[in-house]
Amino acid sequence: MSRHSPSQIALPLTARNAAGAQRIVVGNANAAVIEALQDPARWPFHVAVLTGPPRSGKSLLARWAQSLPADGQIEVIDDAERVDETELFHRWNAVQQGGSREGGALLIVANADPEHGGWRIALPDLASRIGGSLQLAIGAPDDAMAGELILAHAEQRGLTLPDGAAEYLVPRTTRSFAAIESLAATIDRISLERQSPATMSVWRAALEALHGPEQQRLF
Repeated sequence: MSRHSPSQIALPLTARNAAGAQRIVVGNANAAVIEALQDPARWPFHVAVLTGPPRSGKSLLARWAQSLPADGQIEVIDDAERVDETELFHRWNAVQQGGSREGGALLIVANADPEHGGWRIALPDLASRIGGSLQLAIGAPDDAMAGELILAHAEQRGLTLPDGAAEYLVPRTTRSFAAIESLAATIDRISLERQSPATMSVWRAALEALHGPEQQRLF
């Protein structure tokens, strides 16, 4: 039995990148992933493979996992689809012999976007080993998580959104991590250009800029 259930996950989660600390939004798309990342001792072969759509926070979650106390540190290979497959093969084998560079488990992060064919592994021996590792996949955000993501991206930009913003915006935008991040960035840009608060007129302008005039039918 794992050490943590989704209801026991400590909130808020934060991880650091070049821009500083970032809040990790926990929701339907990643709660199971977060739970599994907290217990590397239970990963088959001490290896987990984390995949998900663009801008879904894969790298952020990997850095957060590395910061957790554990018997051995988690070594992370990010953008695995760009790494030489022979090198990945040797790194997988090294973990089985206790030779991970961090002395513990191995987390492989890949941008396996189904719309672009996913992560295709040509080396048969590597494919079989990756297939036997723990598979962790970030899914699509539901309405509740999409709303939290909008607020988190606004917060990161220092953008204040009034009450009701998420409820208004979520049904009117594409339900993907990249689209939600783009929406927050567009609202911020238009608000700065107009030198006005990010109120409904700004939200509507951002939606039209991203989705076109036909979006007006939802207003």
